[in-house]
Amino acid sequence: MTKNNLATILETGAEKFGDRTAVIFGDRTVTYTELNGAANKVANLLVARGIKPGDKVAVSCPNTPHFTIVYFGILKAGAVVVPLNVLLKAREISYHLRDSEAKAYFCFEGSSELAMGKEGLAGIDDSACENFFLITAGPESQDSNLAGADNFGNAVAEQPATFDTIDTDPDDTAVILYTSGTTGNPKGAELRHRNMLENARAGDLLFDADPDRPDTYLCVLPLFHSFGQTVVQNGALAFGGTIVMLPRFEVGAAVNLMTQHAVTFFAGVPTMYWALLSISDGANVSKIAASLRVAASGGAALPGEVHKHFQERYGVTILEGYGLSETSPIASFSRLGEQPRIGSIGTPIPGVQMRLLEPDTWNDVADDPEVIGEIAIKGHNVMKCYYGQAEATEAVLQDGWFRTGDLAKRDADGWYYIVDRSKDMIIRGGFNVYPREIEEVLATHPAVSLVAVVGLPHEQHGEEIRAYVIPADGQIITPEDLIAWAKEQMAAYKYPREVVLVASLPMTATGKILKRELVRDAQPAPS
Repeated sequence: MTKNNLATILETGAEKFGDRTAVIFGDRTVTYTELNGAANKVANLLVARGIKPGDKVAVSCPNTPHFTIVYFGILKAGAVVVPLNVLLKAREISYHLRDSEAKAYFCFEGSSELAMGKEGLAGIDDSACENFFLITAGPESQDSNLAGADNFGNAVAEQPATFDTIDTDPDDTAVILYTSGTTGNPKGAELRHRNMLENARAGDLLFDADPDRPDTYLCVLPLFHSFGQTVVQNGALAFGGTIVMLPRFEVGAAVNLMTQHAVTFFAGVPTMYWALLSISDGANVSKIAASLRVAASGGAALPGEVHKHFQERYGVTILEGYGLSETSPIASFSRLGEQPRIGSIGTPIPGVQMRLLEPDTWNDVADDPEVIGEIAIKGHNVMKCYYGQAEATEAVLQDGWFRTGDLAKRDADGWYYIVDRSKDMIIRGGFNVYPREIEEVLATHPAVSLVAVVGLPHEQHGEEIRAYVIPADGQIITPEDLIAWAKEQMAAYKYPREVVLVASLPMTATGKILKRELVRDAQPAPS
């Protein structure tokens, strides 16, 4: 067995506890042996289609067993996984396929409300992608015969369930995660096999994970995102756990699965914890509390009141962590068994260092709890580079240190506290959204002259997206019309829910839009 390939965590699980349930999805259960065999079929399919080690293979799939099967099948073939957000539209998919130079693409069919298959197939037109595999929910589907698509089930059916996993170097790229920066198009963070392996295996020290006492994880964080992928999917498989998959968070469905399967590990963004506090059924609260061992939060700051009330109702202290796609993602975490320090993202995980930098330099700030600096990270978790973007890589990496763009303080005990973001990034519902992409899309509308996009505080989503638009001369457009148009152009988490038509925008003498003034003078986004 190869020791360097990220697929090792699945293969080891199949060897040690093959009959143990690896994945639960609805009424379907998949053992470690079955999961490994299904991934082997995908690997054989890719090799048969000419995919070589190092080739990029994209996947668009919600939280279903198919994602995990395809993910590890790609890795076994020595190829690179390129997970894509399931909400992307054809234009956005096309960019990601071109930028990553993907040679194959696995895409779930979706639904009438979210036509993933049709968008995905349309997205390959301008790319070099040679193979398109449509993953259908069942053997028959209205979209199973999309012109130009291979039905995934048919394609893997005749493939062998055994495969000799390609041995990889620890520094070979395993996954390219596209990250939303604040300028330009999304950048692909190249994560090595050792980056991903070390992050997945951190669970024993961070969460007291133990294969002899396996956890049951509720997987509601999207698997295409680094948090769900590493902490839930890879973290569970690395320690013989069971993954209960839920494609989309809805509090009633989450509660049903948590009680039905006695979930012991829940990872979510703050809005999910906020929703769990709304449960009025005391019996369900008691059932969840009886089994829940670990609650992990990331993606945005967790309000102190949520910390307090969740501890009171469920008897579990939420552990806050911090990381980015570029750090695989875990960089720091609160400590299991210790009282939380409200507002803190904890301390660096074992093998990782963090420091605070002065603005625009690589010099450390003064060692003072009141001094703010930009977080820099160094360790086994830091990416190799941004794929194909040497200049962007050079701007954030120096001597192994990655500068994050996030501003923080550090107390006398080494605990870090995020205080601001050095850029204009918006975090809506746990998803990173960068304004410039939205502005560039809106600017293509003939009725738009100038636009500025900002994020405003929002009780449910953390932040909501608002666009300030100066209409083009002689053009008539309503906010509602522009919102509807934008909804058709970009993923659901990106398009602005609010459009404000204005005659002018505040600017500096050099013509830079003063977004902070827009945010300062704006009313909070309605809930």
